[in-house]
Amino acid sequence: MSGSGAVLGADGKARCPWGAGPADYTEYHDREWGVPLRGVVELFERITLESFQSGLSWLTILRKREAFRSAFAGFEPEKVAAFDDADRERLLADAGIVRNRAKIDAAINNAGAVLRLDQPLDDLLWSFAPEPRKHRPATLEDVPAITPESKAMAKELKRRGFVFVGPTTCYALMQATGMVDDHLSDCWRTLS
Repeated sequence: MSGSGAVLGADGKARCPWGAGPADYTEYHDREWGVPLRGVVELFERITLESFQSGLSWLTILRKREAFRSAFAGFEPEKVAAFDDADRERLLADAGIVRNRAKIDAAINNAGAVLRLDQPLDDLLWSFAPEPRKHRPATLEDVPAITPESKAMAKELKRRGFVFVGPTTCYALMQATGMVDDHLSDCWRTLS
């Protein structure tokens, strides 16, 4: 569907093409994606899930989201940062999540990085949000994979000890949490 504008869903609403697919995507598109999100726990969850998504389908992550929440102590950074080798082994044995040692280690590492910040995680992340565009993208081809802001966010997060947070992951995080509005111009989901 590359280059596509919005497509009609089964309910007759025009959506970004990816949001008109399986019900999980439609629900996520309509209720969460692009909606401004704040909160340390909430943004730590999203940055962790975006990191786990790298190289996989977002649908896989969405369908495992509740298992991730359970496995990672509700994404409370204080609890995740305290995970030890037994927790790592527990996570590697948990078929409900993506069992990737590097990504599990990254989540634990990043929880510690959140605790070491000199400002709340949400304040840091939102400091990279660009000024709102005058016009939303018309097609998927108009949606970037990285931006100067996502490169700057990735660089700063890495400087502060985060891992698995490259510019593409950071831009996906910015899209998902409403720091940018990449709903297509003819998508019903308008944000104001």
